[in-house]
This record gives sequence, C-alpha cells and structure tokens, in this order.
Amino acid sequence: MRVVATTALYHFVPGAKDLLLAKYPDAKCWDQKYLLAGDELIAFCKGYDAACIGLERFDDYVLSHLPELRILGMSTAGVDHLDPACCKKHAVRVGWIAGVNKVAVAEMTVSQMVNIVRDLYHLSEQTHHGHWPFRPTGIRLQGKTVGIHGCGNIGREVAKRLMPFGVKLIACDRVDISEFCAEYGIEPVPPEELWARSDILTIHLPLNSSTRGLYTAEVLDQMKPGSYFLNIARGNIVDEVALEARLKSGHLTAATMDVFGVEPAVGHPLLELENFIGTPHCGSATIEDRLAMAKAGIRALEVNSIPEPGVYPFD
Repeated sequence: MRVVATTALYHFVPGAKDLLLAKYPDAKCWDQKYLLAGDELIAFCKGYDAACIGLERFDDYVLSHLPELRILGMSTAGVDHLDPACCKKHAVRVGWIAGVNKVAVAEMTVSQMVNIVRDLYHLSEQTHHGHWPFRPTGIRLQGKTVGIHGCGNIGREVAKRLMPFGVKLIACDRVDISEFCAEYGIEPVPPEELWARSDILTIHLPLNSSTRGLYTAEVLDQMKPGSYFLNIARGNIVDEVALEARLKSGHLTAATMDVFGVEPAVGHPLLELENFIGTPHCGSATIEDRLAMAKAGIRALEVNSIPEPGVYPFD
C-alpha cells in the first residue's frame, strides 16, 4: 500500500516518522507547518492509496481528483472536519481511534480551571511587566460544584483528576452515564440543572449536529451568576459574541477557551478581556499525546470502514 502523510505531525513529532516508515518504507511525509489544501493537497496525494491525515479538508473537489485514494487514517482527536457523505460517495474508507489525547486534554483542563479561579495568568503577566499586584480575589476549587458537559473519554479523565480537590461533581451527557457516575460518586443531571448549579462548568463535547452552536446567549444566561466557564472541546459549540457580552457584564466571572470558531484567532475580541484566557488549540500538544495521535493514524490505515452519516462518530 502506498501511503502519504498529509499532516506535518509525522515530520515534527520525534519518532512519528520512524514509526510510519517502519510500517510503510516508501511513505511520503508533509514537512511544512502550513495546512495543505485544494490543488496542493491533490498534487501531494496523487498516486497514493492511503493517507494519514490531520485537519486537511478532503472534500468532494479533492477526492474527485484522487480516484486511487481509498483510505484515510485520522491522526486527529476529532472527525468534525471530515464529511462522511463525501467519503461514502467516493468509497473512501475512514479509520479513527477515539480518546488518543484524553490525558493531555484532561490535564490541561484541570490546570486552566485552577488558573482562572485564581487569576494566575494575569497576575503572572502583571508581574512580568514590572508590577506587584495585590488582588485577593481568587477562589479555591475545594467545596465548589464542578459541572462536566460531555462525559466521554476526556470528560471522564477530567472527573477522575478533579476528585482529590474535594469538589462536588455533576455531569451531563446525551448517552447513559449512570454506571460511570455511580462508580465515582458523580451526580448525573439534565443540562438545565448543570447550567444552573455549576460554579465551574467545563465542556467536553464533540462537534456535531446536536452540539454546533449549543451554547447560545440563552444557554449562557441560564448559567449560575458569577460562575466560571471552560471550553477545551470545539470552538463552534459556543456563541463567542454572547460569551464576550456575559464576561463583560459579570454574569460570568471568567472563562478560558483553547478552541475558537475560526482559527487562528489572532485579534479576537475575547483576547482583549482581562477575565478571559485563550490558548492556541494546544490541548493535545504534548510529545506523548501527539505521538499517540500519529500511532492512531497508522493503526487507522488497517482498522477502517466506509463512514455512515449520522452514525458515530459522524453523528
């Protein structure tokens, strides 16, 4: 099988290219930091049977020009950038392994949670600029109610890591999570109760038809006044204009997001707010987890199927 890696993950992550070449000695790897797209993506993949891909858009135009391409191995945490109907139309098989980045994202979530409730980033920033601020305004996690919206691979890892902090955990998911909640002493609740009761709310939802735009102005208004909000999932789940307004009004005390509707989000109005912390979609940016994603992409070349729109993970 002739394999091409269209994501620079295999070039820049130590050991990733070696793993790919050990399995497919003639594999070709993209070695630039910008994202392949359109005709350039077509030219790079021409003549190959399978591809380990990242966030590249294999849309109808691209796949119609690559009739020999039969398999896409996903080296990503999510699949929301891939159109299953398009892949099915062109008989392209897709392989994806869930949860490969769950440890890194969970660790970052807990880290950012402590960061925003203590305002550590902005205190550090002021210190770096020659100030010595006195701001006893932070709160501690202990005794707070933390809501987890989305209790899949990542949400569950977040819950486990929060337990030593002495928080009250409540969780919500569209699937039955009662067994997991019972095992770890978590209270399952409906969405409205999650929003109303959470002192700190963290979302770990995939981006699909049921979650796109879910956090509207109306939903944000249902959140507990003075609460804290984290989105380390997908940007298009949250109405960013509405979030900005509620941070300015004080309805939400502070928020942090690692993902935005349009990326890179350089110059985004949220980044101008003192009670907001933005990071550049780096939840999985550890050497260990990026290598795990590369391994998953290679494995996905062997374990794959024709995707079905509306069926997990394309639901």
